[in-house]
Amino acid sequence: MKLHTLKPAAGSTKTNKRLGRGQGSGGSTAGRGHKGAQSRSGYHKKFGFEGGQMPLQRRVPKFGFKNNNKVYFKPINLDALEELAKTAKSSALSLQLMRDNGIVGKNDMVKVLGRGELKSKVTVEAHAFSATATKAIETAGGSVTIVK
Repeated sequence: MKLHTLKPAAGSTKTNKRLGRGQGSGGSTAGRGHKGAQSRSGYHKKFGFEGGQMPLQRRVPKFGFKNNNKVYFKPINLDALEELAKTAKSSALSLQLMRDNGIVGKNDMVKVLGRGELKSKVTVEAHAFSATATKAIETAGGSVTIVK
């Protein structure tokens, strides 16, 4: 077997019919049927169009409410901070350090919550802290810094 002798299996490839190129290519309509929007050039079907049937996004009722003024925080627990302090070998846990280690995103507002146990003495920087988290950090000998 040589590269120049390779061919696809018989019947596996087929050339498409060149539509709209004279009588031999499918007649006057070129496979588009007679009249109607789909037969015209430049036809574009709207996204979600279901052939005139009421589309799904209009059949399903609207519900719920999204408050544009609510501030959404990314929660970080004490056990995650303990893990970060060990891996980063740092006692100052800043927002930038959390971003660099992939714990929070670039634009996340961070709130420290009190799940888990904190043994190391650390300085934690975040946008908000729960009362239990603040108490746990300070009893471990660390300090809390609120960033605006």
